[in-house]
Amino acid sequence: MYGTHQGGRNIPFDYQTQVINYRPSIYTRRANLTVKFQDIYLFTVEGNVDDVNVLNDVRERIRQQGRVWWSMEASKGANWYLQTQVSSTLKASLKLSAIVNAVTLKRLIRKGIPPVLRPKVWFTLSGAAKKKSMVPESYYSDLTKATEGKVTAATKQIDHDLPRTFPGHPWLDSPEGHAALRRVLVVYSFRDSYVGYCQGLNYVAALLLLVMKTEEDAFWMLAVLLENVLVNDCYTNNLSGCHVEQRVFKDILAKKCPRIAAHLEALEFDVSLVATEWFLCLFSKSLPTETTLRVWDILFNEGAKVLFHVALAIFKMKEPELLLAQHVGDVIDILQKTTHRLFDPDELLEVAFDKIGSMTTNTISKERKKLEPAVMAELDERSRRLNSVKDEEEH
Repeated sequence: MYGTHQGGRNIPFDYQTQVINYRPSIYTRRANLTVKFQDIYLFTVEGNVDDVNVLNDVRERIRQQGRVWWSMEASKGANWYLQTQVSSTLKASLKLSAIVNAVTLKRLIRKGIPPVLRPKVWFTLSGAAKKKSMVPESYYSDLTKATEGKVTAATKQIDHDLPRTFPGHPWLDSPEGHAALRRVLVVYSFRDSYVGYCQGLNYVAALLLLVMKTEEDAFWMLAVLLENVLVNDCYTNNLSGCHVEQRVFKDILAKKCPRIAAHLEALEFDVSLVATEWFLCLFSKSLPTETTLRVWDILFNEGAKVLFHVALAIFKMKEPELLLAQHVGDVIDILQKTTHRLFDPDELLEVAFDKIGSMTTNTISKERKKLEPAVMAELDERSRRLNSVKDEEEH
């Protein structure tokens, strides 16, 4: 159980030591019925026997990857992955060592960070530890106390969203879970009143709580996400940053998957119908938990470009089916069924990085700069029309 609501308390279960093999009954195997079971983060999962077998394979790969990481720690030191920054003051041999470590780290992270190491690796590589070190040690505790009992538009929306955040999860959907999630979201809404709170952040913060295991660390991970990792203004009042990302994604889809893009345009399908939730919730509502966290492993090391890689991969994986779709509803159904059953992270990430082609952060940044003025003009025009309608109604 949690103790006080300070940053050091842990979630009331230890997923790290759980090694689960999912074994459906013989009757289930024969009938190939849908089965329900819990993943290592205690989310209820529905799938068939094939999905169970995939999850068992993934579980074994996690164990194998854990052994690789522990071997690296044994040979290079516990915090070897911190030695990846090349400083101009370093000697040539040390520079080479840092480069080798950086290349090794990127490769290892793309294969997945073991769950037991995720909190430490995320916190250091993302910049959250550095961000936390720049303020007084009592920062989170003080801000929690200062905001207690305060009511704002953000706190009202947070209270509305708490029971809708992963309902049925044994801890997140409990009084303790709701209270912890509320504190993280409320404190951040006061830290950055420009962002305040936006729907979608509840799912991101909830998953961060489960992984990081303390409120304070989850808070700093949320802060580094919004302030450093993701594009600016993704979660502001008019979601301008998110609108820009959607336009960038649409353009990249046309370049990387032209047949799919042309077919979707013929159906008058707007990719934002599915991709908005992907980008706002960072796939946490769409992909299975371990698959989402594998995406986040890369996100915290390589940046927001991974979101484009993964979104493109989902479309690419279902290209034959999408090209046969005759209605917008068919497209949505294909994509939703696909994401919900992507239990094998390696299957998704192999397509994302090996079959999509190169896509650098610089390329995406240039696309953003090119498309942002048009998007902002459209948002301004929409705002003017809404204000005009309101004025007419008032008179």
